[in-house]
Amino acid sequence: MAQSITDLSDVRRPIGSAHGLPNAHYIDPAVFEEEKQALLVTQWAGLAVAADVPEPGDAVPMTFLGMPLLLIRDKSDTVRVFQNTCRHRGMILVDAPRKIEGAIRCPYHSWCYATDGRLVSTPHVGGPGQNTHEGIDRALLGLIEVRSHIWRDVVWINLSGDAPAFEIAMADLLARWAEFEQPVFHGGPESRFQLDVNCNWKLAVENYCESYHLPWVHPGLNSYSRLEDHYHIERPGEYSGQGTLVYRQITNENGEKFPDFAGLSDQWDTAAEYVAAFPNVLLGVHRDHAFAIILVPDGTARTTEHVHLYYPVAGTDEGLRARNSQQWKTVFEEDIFVVEGMQRGRLAPGFDGGRFSPAMDGPTHLFHDWVAGKIQTHRAKAEAAE
Repeated sequence: MAQSITDLSDVRRPIGSAHGLPNAHYIDPAVFEEEKQALLVTQWAGLAVAADVPEPGDAVPMTFLGMPLLLIRDKSDTVRVFQNTCRHRGMILVDAPRKIEGAIRCPYHSWCYATDGRLVSTPHVGGPGQNTHEGIDRALLGLIEVRSHIWRDVVWINLSGDAPAFEIAMADLLARWAEFEQPVFHGGPESRFQLDVNCNWKLAVENYCESYHLPWVHPGLNSYSRLEDHYHIERPGEYSGQGTLVYRQITNENGEKFPDFAGLSDQWDTAAEYVAAFPNVLLGVHRDHAFAIILVPDGTARTTEHVHLYYPVAGTDEGLRARNSQQWKTVFEEDIFVVEGMQRGRLAPGFDGGRFSPAMDGPTHLFHDWVAGKIQTHRAKAEAAE
């Protein structure tokens, strides 16, 4: 069992004497399974963005932690997440993105579901020509809905169904960015891209949290937003990250910029913030655009990063959006060799989890401590249930 594999006591020490998570938390399948439950299933995890289903009837099948899910915008314009499985014999309902014109029809026996999940048709269930049966109560056999919440266009899901309400779980971050609580508009096809990275998903979080690596990994970015211009963001139990006091707006060939978000205070004239909302969503806010990165784990050493850029108004300059997207893609691609190198480094049996710079690694240590605390709580509950 994973309980006997890892000792997390050194992780939870004060930063000056703490060690990072043991190697097994990056390479061991048993520990990955334990972390799925402790860190992802029981928390508010990022699945997708609402912009993936822009119109009523749009449906996109997804797999998250091996579970088949269906992201759909129902006919009343509500974004929902269902298990993508028919309640009859467990057939996958939707196997490719498409528009649901009428009902969601199972390709096996044609049981049909409304886009809000209700079971509305069971042809021949009572025999040829008999579409009802006293043993089949349609009201009890709708699609299994996954608890979800939309914030900053991210579709957050709580697979276990028992996490605190999103507004409670993310209360401090909601308050911190209250000025940005206004509509955001996805930049369209040129404002989304995907990075497939050979690393454990946690390494992507750890790298995003800190600015310590800027001078060596991002020399272009560091040339104007220097290491010394950055500050730490730390909220135990919720998020950590970094901010900068120097944000340079991107311009087109005519010197034009994106419009700003409305009503921002003066601090955002030159500042920007980058936060890892635990467990798996990386967020950035600036005066004139924002982004969300959803990390989808695929086993111990593979992660897909889905990157989406947003703007204060719809229909901003297409060329400028493309330039902004390429700029961020270049920055994020510069991190790939780092996280993949750390992943390979976890195969060294003598590595003890590493140490933290008390001055520079506070946000990363906070994430490690959060991981260790959630796992310890999960283990205690499992032991109590035995």
